[in-house]
Amino acid sequence: MFRGKGVNLKVRLFVAVWQSIAILAMAAVLAFTVNHFRKDRLPLVGDWSPKGELRALKTSEDAIVSIEEARALFLTGGAIFFDARSPEDYQAGHIQGALNLPAQNFDEFYPGLLPEITPDSLIITYCDGETCELSKDLAFALSAKGYSHVRVLVNGWSSWRDATLPVETGR
Repeated sequence: MFRGKGVNLKVRLFVAVWQSIAILAMAAVLAFTVNHFRKDRLPLVGDWSPKGELRALKTSEDAIVSIEEARALFLTGGAIFFDARSPEDYQAGHIQGALNLPAQNFDEFYPGLLPEITPDSLIITYCDGETCELSKDLAFALSAKGYSHVRVLVNGWSSWRDATLPVETGR
């Protein structure tokens, strides 16, 4: 008598598992089909590199500037450098002549710094560390304000110091 109920329970469990798998498979097929026919498809694989994250930045140049190109632009005065770090980090040391525009306090600092800088000026943002997001955030904020030539120096402060380029401290 108990033997029959155990078999019946195993069959029900087996059927339930297969039905769940079938429902998940149909949902996945439906999701991929809908995504395929969307006008603005969602990427199936993301590019999380700094270059991939900056693709959405509306700039006519490559959004990432190399340390060599940044050096050349610095020496010729061809770009304005913005330090996206906190005022404390900026005062401890920054690229010579760079302006401090903390990404985390953008709305507070923006009105005092940018009115004299034309929207077509070449701007290079930087922060410190391979995973620092502040320079990217600042670049997007500047782009949203109409600055069309904004680029990012990834790991800027460390790269600049390692290349023994001009630095200064204080305000």
